Amino acid sequence: MSLRFEEIDWQPTPIGEISLRRRRHPVSGDDVYEVKLGDEFLMSSMFTTGEIALAQLALAKLPDTELDVAVGGLGLGYTAEAALDDPRVRSLTVIDALAAVIDWHQRGLVPLGARLSSDDRCRLMHGDFFTLAAGTCGLDPKEPGRRFHAVLLDVDHSPRHVLHPRHADLYKPAGLRLLAEHLHPDGVFALWSNDPPDDEFTAALTEVFAQAAAHVVDFDNPLQGGTSANTVYLAVKAQAPDTP
Repeated sequence: MSLRFEEIDWQPTPIGEISLRRRRHPVSGDDVYEVKLGDEFLMSSMFTTGEIALAQLALAKLPDTELDVAVGGLGLGYTAEAALDDPRVRSLTVIDALAAVIDWHQRGLVPLGARLSSDDRCRLMHGDFFTLAAGTCGLDPKEPGRRFHAVLLDVDHSPRHVLHPRHADLYKPAGLRLLAEHLHPDGVFALWSNDPPDDEFTAALTEVFAQAAAHVVDFDNPLQGGTSANTVYLAVKAQAPDTP
């Protein structure tokens, strides 16, 4: 049986002190993994429905063909694992600005670390998703100009509640247009949010993409004794002009 509480790792980062903790659930006895940035909770293995839905909803919009997928934000790995569970995914590039988070996975300190690190389709890349998305070289520095069938983003709490002020530009039409350049025609951009649907952000997506919608994902919250919800935004890029 695990300890009731353990801080597995703590490291300073450019955006604050990040820590990985494990505690034993008092009812189920299961290990719960939590990530904190300073005093703020970033994620918990108790609540993964929204992260999994981020990948599943996005990939469901794509045709039955081999897919190249990029994920912004590794976290505890549940979005990446859900993408790898889709047999159509031939490559998965996961970008995280915090080397410590990638290190946790590569050292097997988190439950999904071995799965992600051992899958030949999956590459864990240390980098700033927001800088790459705004650039012309693309999300994969090893292959400038590379395009993806889906880009899944789970870094900020929401388009309005960002972890760093410079992230905010991506959620405006100009930033979304730059991001869309890294998608194939008919490609999908999907975003996780901890806030309810934001009509202003949905309108920004609609300005840039051919289709856009906000999906509410409900899940049980035993800590509050009821149901909580995340939002997954889905946006589909227009077809190429010469596509019939």
